[in-house]
Parts: sequence; C-alpha cells; structure tokens
Amino acid sequence: MRLRPRRSTVAAVTLLTMGATLPAVAAEQAGRQEHPSHHGLSAVVRYTEHGIPHIVAKDYANLGFGNGWAQAADQVCTLADGFVTVRGDRSLFFGPDAAPDYSLSSAGTNLSSDLYFRGVREAGTVEKLLAQPAPSGPSRSVKELMRGFAAGYNAWLKQNRITDPACRNADWVRPVTTLDVAARGFAIAVLGGQGRAVDAITAAQPPASAGPGTAEGSGSSASPGSAEPSEAGDTAGAAPSPSPEEAARAARELFAADSADMGSNAVAFSGGTTANGRGLLLGNPHYPWQGGRRFWQSQQTIPGELNVAGGSLLGTVAVSIGHNTRMAWSHTVATGVTLNLHRLTLDPADPTAYLVDGKRERMRKRTVTVPVVNGTPVTRSQWWTRYGPVVTSLGASLPLPWTGGTAYALNDPNATNLRASDTGLGFSKARDTRDVLDTLRRTQGLPWVNTIAADSRGHSLFTQSQVLPRITDELAQRCSTALGQVTYPSSGLAILDGSRGDCALGRDRDAVQPGIFGQSRMPTLKDAPYAENSNDSAWLSNADRPLTGYERVFGTVGTQRSMRTRGAIEDVAAMAGRGRLTVRDLERQQFANRAPAADLVGDDMVKACAALPGGTARGTDGREVDVRKSCAVLAGWDRTMDTGSRGALLFDRFWRRLTAAGPETQLWKVPFSATDPVRTPRGLDTSVPGFATALADTVTELRAGGIALDSRLGEHQFVERGDKRIAVPGGTESLGVWNKVEARWDPARGYTEVSTGSSYVQAVGWDGSGCPVARTLLTYSQSSNPKSPYFSDQTRLFSGERWVTSRFCEKDIRSSPELKVVHVRER
Repeated sequence: MRLRPRRSTVAAVTLLTMGATLPAVAAEQAGRQEHPSHHGLSAVVRYTEHGIPHIVAKDYANLGFGNGWAQAADQVCTLADGFVTVRGDRSLFFGPDAAPDYSLSSAGTNLSSDLYFRGVREAGTVEKLLAQPAPSGPSRSVKELMRGFAAGYNAWLKQNRITDPACRNADWVRPVTTLDVAARGFAIAVLGGQGRAVDAITAAQPPASAGPGTAEGSGSSASPGSAEPSEAGDTAGAAPSPSPEEAARAARELFAADSADMGSNAVAFSGGTTANGRGLLLGNPHYPWQGGRRFWQSQQTIPGELNVAGGSLLGTVAVSIGHNTRMAWSHTVATGVTLNLHRLTLDPADPTAYLVDGKRERMRKRTVTVPVVNGTPVTRSQWWTRYGPVVTSLGASLPLPWTGGTAYALNDPNATNLRASDTGLGFSKARDTRDVLDTLRRTQGLPWVNTIAADSRGHSLFTQSQVLPRITDELAQRCSTALGQVTYPSSGLAILDGSRGDCALGRDRDAVQPGIFGQSRMPTLKDAPYAENSNDSAWLSNADRPLTGYERVFGTVGTQRSMRTRGAIEDVAAMAGRGRLTVRDLERQQFANRAPAADLVGDDMVKACAALPGGTARGTDGREVDVRKSCAVLAGWDRTMDTGSRGALLFDRFWRRLTAAGPETQLWKVPFSATDPVRTPRGLDTSVPGFATALADTVTELRAGGIALDSRLGEHQFVERGDKRIAVPGGTESLGVWNKVEARWDPARGYTEVSTGSSYVQAVGWDGSGCPVARTLLTYSQSSNPKSPYFSDQTRLFSGERWVTSRFCEKDIRSSPELKVVHVRER
C-alpha cells in the first residue's frame, strides 16, 4: 500500500488490538477490518491538510515504526543521504573530494567526513552509549523508538518505489539499523563540539621531526602555525602564532550566535499578560532549509501514554519542538560554548605521548580506512587523548599547531550524550513548566539549545539547560594557558593546561555525567511576564528581570545585544505591557516583519541622504553616483520586510555594506550602555566615510543587475519551486527582523534561494476547551520530493503570511476534509 494519501478517499484500516484505547475515529474502524499480523510492527497514520501525519500506535516500538515510515515517505532521499554520512560511506558513493551535506558536521570534504564518522563507528562510540543504563544512556522507550524507526524506514523502502529524482534508483539508498538511527542522533549532539572540528581532527598528525613510528605520511600539520611561544616545544619552521588580539577575535567569530547557520527566536508569555490567564508561546526557529537539519511535522500518540504534536529534526525519534494538551515549548540556539581545549605538554622524546602531573600517557592511535569510488581506499590516523581528539585548529583563523612540545586536545561533553531524545520525550509528556524543569534535571540531554516554555496554567519559563563543559570562572582563571587568558573572556572558549591533574573539570553533584554542569547551575527564569531569547545570552531574557551570576562559558552579562535581540525585546515587552494577549497577537508578531535597524537609523539616514552635495556619492571605484532616487525610495519605505515593501531590498543591501565596512562602534553617536541595553547604541553617525560609499555602491549594484531601486522585495527575494517563483518575506540577521531569512544573492536577480531562516513556526495557547489553540507553519513544506503535493504548499502559505490551524484533538482530526487513514505494517 502506498503511504502518501490522496485527497479524496479514506483507505481501509487494519489496526492492532488497541480496541477502545485508540482515538475514536480509529477505534470505529477497527471492528470492520481484518485481524492484523501479530509478528511485525505496525501503526495507524492519519493524514490531514498539507500531508501532516497523526501517528497512532500501541507502544514505543510501533510508534517509532510509524514515524520512520512516514518520514521516509516525505524525505527518503534526505534521510538516506544522512545515513550514508554517519556510516562513513560518502567517498564510496559520491567521491572523496566533493563537499558533503553540511547538516551533520562541518567537514569540508566527503573524505574528511568519512574518516571521522567511520572512526566513531569503528571505536564503538555509539554502541557504548546505547549500552549505558538510563539516565546516563537512552531509556528503554527511546531505544524502542529507534528500533521501530529503523524498521519503519526499511519497510517503506521495501514496499514503495522512490519517485524523488534526488535518489531514484540510487544504490546508496539502503536499509538501516538501530545503530544508524542512534548515530544520526550522535552527529546532531556533537554539532557544536567535535562536529565543528572534523577537518582538524582527521588531519592532525605528529610533527615531521617525530620519533620512529610516530609520523604518518609527510607528518606535516594540516593547520600550519606555531604554538604559543612560551609553551611550545620545537617550533622551527612554523608560521607565527596568532597574536592575543587575533586569537580573541577568531574565537569570538567562531562562537558568535549570528555566524552559525542556525538560530531562533522564542517567547513565552505568562498568564498575567494574556486575555484568559493561560500561557502563550511563539516559537520561531531558524534552521537550514535544505539537508538533514530540516524539521518534519507530525502528531505522535500512544493512547494513555503520549500525545504530542510538533516538529522533529529529520531522522530523530522524538518531537524536537512542539506542544501537547497542556504545555508548549520551543528552543533557541544558546550562547554556551559546548567545547573546550586542553593544551598538552608532550614527551620530548615522543610527540604522541603527553604528560599529566609528570606521568607519561600515550595517545590512542585510531587508524581508519575509507573506501573510495573507483579508487584506492584511503587510510589515515587520528590521535585521541584522555581529553578527546587532538586538533590542529578551530575554524580557519585559530591555528593550534602540533609541535614537538605542544599539542591541543578538544573536549566535547556531548560526545557522551545520547540523551536528547529522552529530553524531548519528557517534554512531550510534561503537564506544565515544572515538569519541563524536572525532565531537564533527570535527562540533561540538550546539547546546544535553550528552552522556552509556557503552559495552560499560565506559567512561563526560560532556561539555558544545556550540556556544557564544567568550566567555572575560577577554573579558567587558575588553569588557562596564555591563549586561554584571552579567548575565555572574549568568547567563553577555555584553553586549559592539560598537564595538571588539578585542572580537570570535576563533577557537580546533580550532574548526570562527569565534567558538565548540573541543573542547579543553569540560568533559569520562571513566571516572568515574558521570557524571550533571540540567540543572545540569558542576561536579558526579560529586560526587567535580568539574569546574572552564571559562569562565562554560558554567555555574557552586560554586553551589547544583537539587533534581533533588541528588536525582539522591544516587541514582546510592548506586547506584555498591552496585555490581553491571544494567539492572534503571536501570529501578528511572527509576520510583522519590522526591521529594527531601519527604525533605529532611518530618520538619520534619510536626512543625510537628502543632504549629499548635488545628490551624488562616490563609490569605492571612485566614480560619482547619482543617488537622489534612492533617497526618495528610502524616505517612502514602510520599514518592513514584507514582500510588497518598496525600498526594503535597497535598504537591505545598503545596510549589509555599511555594517561590513568597518568596526560597528564607528557607526553610532551614542555608544552601548549596560544600563540602557535595549536602546543603545543608537544615533547613526552619517559623517563616517563609509555611509555615502555604501549608498553609492548599493545603487550601482542594483542598477547593474537591472533591479529597480523601488522594486517590491518579493520580486527579488524568492525561491523557485519547479517553474514557479514564490516570494519570501523576512530579512537578514543584521536588520534584526524577527522573521529571519538568509538567502543567496544573485546579482542579476536578487535573493534566489533561502539557505536558512524561519522553519517550523508555532503559536500556541489554550482556551479552556481541553484542546490547545495552535497555529503552525513549516516554511519549506513537508516533503523535499518535487513530485509530492506537499513539496511547496506551506511555502506558498509562508509567502502569503498564512497559517495552518493545528488539528490536535479528535474532533478536529475527524473533521478534516482531507482525512486519509492508512495502516502501515511490516510484511
């Protein structure tokens, strides 16, 4: 039986012996169907508008089966590509030099990706985590979900023909195991740690001057540069070390929230601000629009045990962001630095051995062989220590060379964390925000996100409960190396002296695993009128109730906020102040598309533009450009990033140029003040040379592309789905727009494809009826298959700023005009 529903009929359904415990519509049909097979897994999948599945099963294994089946129906090619990645087979199928799907690591090539993931597989890393009893390892329920997911995915492959051109007839689409499903969860967990250093892990080799048997190949480091001068051993021939200023800047850029391809906004309102005294939640995560970190929407039900709806990251077994009958939650990418470095003091006679309290320890050599399509297998070695793998850099601008006397090892506590699905499952069953905190205390599974939640009792919650290396400010002060003394204050990246046993990370009494913070150390804000985060630190989750007292590794206190944070706080504080809020107010906030940067500088900009002598400005090429029309367009712009806004594209391109031209501090007349963090800095200094130059260059750029200065934003900010253009609302990070959209710029056409931005959006409240009041939107739609009717339908809704009304309760599911009920099972 084909899984994807047609719009017109309701298929016959065969149910397991769930009887009266099933939701009513399914139970009504149970008596009319044949007896099911008792030797396999099965589930009921009920589809409503936009292909959203409502999966019903009798237990976790069968729920996982329905989940795996339904995800495969919509996203088989994307899922299969991810499974190729975590098996370390990309070079075998796609060649070693091609760039992989970036969604599951930072690897620059397929070969680098394979060396890492094959190393993980051959070391038995994930198997060992699966074998750990809960709470250190995943619970039985999650293991059953994983087992069922693999079976469901495999059953769909066996029973269906792939129509998606991306992988139709591809030999790399193969059945999977429970281990493959768990390995995908592991890859997501380490995205902020080992995952961001894959190239540095797989390329790190001892120096060429190493003793017998230690060097491999040429023995040169993949990231040239010298060690810290006072700490290095033999540095002859090495490039200069980064200066302290360069190291601090590199670390800041590496861990800046707005430099990542993921971000988010979320706000929870307490009952004191709402029309009915119940909570409200608006979640607006910014995730990639392509690849393995897309969300997929579903409702998952085990009668009497679980009933939750929301978005799941592809290939994962629990709802990542969602709501149930009483509680709703979302996540935002947190500022906590999820890794740290240990500088190793090496044995002078052997650079693959290091000293701890004067005692010698050998590195563990992990030799990995990767098969290559039409080529000779490639064998490389990686080097692992008690702290983690040796790395030769972090990012492109922070070299960490392996010399005769010094090397650096990366500690990633999420490399022993396979608990995120248990956290999501706990949230799915939570009755209120207290249960959310209890889940976090028990599981401690979130690797790199904050949690924002609201419940039907009127409670609000923000908490930065994530798995972080246990770097206290005291430890950093006592044990930091020379580089660490600049990187830790500037970015939260600790570089500790690995030669001292007293510099170990230790353990909090309430921590699930050694070397991380316990729940009691997490920045948490309860029952504030609003609790909001836009990827800045916890400090201003509520501007009237700032959070302080946490360690630097969590984030900063008293520092300048991003334009998006400032705009978000202005908006939600005003909403809370007005009160009487409803879900409709959340809907309006999502699509207000206000550009806070324009509100902040618009008047100064328009005045300065009109005052330019002769209405001209000199571009970077030295030519005078007539900018008079641009002045008129900017003066008439409504300062939103709606698809119909004239002047939005002009300001967007101008602002990008202006803010990239030099230090931001030079832009403002009034500098940042920690006593007025939402309103400062302000006052655009239009006298800086970059102002007129940025305007001239923007006008030149648009005219060269044949783009009218007063064109509507949607004419040149769009995506293409088949032969259709779909206009996209929203704006870039630097503009501060809540509805964030980052797209690729084509000089001849404009923004032609969204790379990241608003993804699974939900606005949730309660009205006392027993059913949540929820509006959702999956911006890039449910399926990546261009032949699916659900390939672009929600993208068109996003373009028109329209929502999907959630069908959560039975009466709503049963009343869907597109209801399609399908029984899926192993054969």
